[in-house]
Amino acid sequence: MKDRSAADQPSLEGHFLIAMPGIEDERFVRSVIYVCAHSPSGAMGFIINKAQPITFAALLTQLGIVGDEDEIRLPGKGAEVCVCMGGPVERGRGFVLHSDDYDSESTVSVAENIALTPTLDILKAISAGIGPQAAMMALGYAGWSAGQLEAEIAANGWLTCEADNAIIFDPVLDGKYGRALGLLGIDPVFLNSQAGHA
Repeated sequence: MKDRSAADQPSLEGHFLIAMPGIEDERFVRSVIYVCAHSPSGAMGFIINKAQPITFAALLTQLGIVGDEDEIRLPGKGAEVCVCMGGPVERGRGFVLHSDDYDSESTVSVAENIALTPTLDILKAISAGIGPQAAMMALGYAGWSAGQLEAEIAANGWLTCEADNAIIFDPVLDGKYGRALGLLGIDPVFLNSQAGHA
C-alpha cells in the first residue's frame, strides 16, 4: 500500500479554516481564515472576520492616497471595503483580496474568481472608483511552515470547507464565524456546548 506523504494531500487553497473552540492560540479564537496558498512547504491565508481599529477611508488618508477623510466620499464599492486583522505575520504589510475583475502586474490569481494584490495600485484604483467589484483588505497574514497546518488540523484545531465568496467580502464581520460553520451544517451554539467533552 502506498504511503501518503504531504505531497499527496489535497491543497486547501480557496478553502476556509474555521477555528475550533479548543484552539489554544488566542490570536485565532473564533477566526475564519481564507487560505490563499497551501503546498508541502507550508501555507498562508488571511483572517477575514477580525477588524482592524481603522476604516478603509482613514487608511487611504494615512497613506496619502486621498485627502482628509472628512472630505472624501469613496465611490461605489470602495465604501464597503473592510480592513481586517489578517494575521500575526508582517502586521504592517497590507494585502487586498478581491474579485478577479481587477488585474495589475502584482496581482496573483488565488482561486476561481479570487485574486490577491499586495501593492498600492489597487488602493488608488478603489479610491478612484475603478477597482474590483468586491474587495477586503488585510493587514498581516497567517502563515504555517511545512506540515504545521496539517498537524493543527489533525489535532482538531481547525475545521475546513470550501470558501464562500459572499462571506469573504461581506463588510459585516460579526456573523462570519457562524455563517462559515453553517456551510458545514454546524450551529455554533452546539459546537461550543460540546467543546471539551469526550
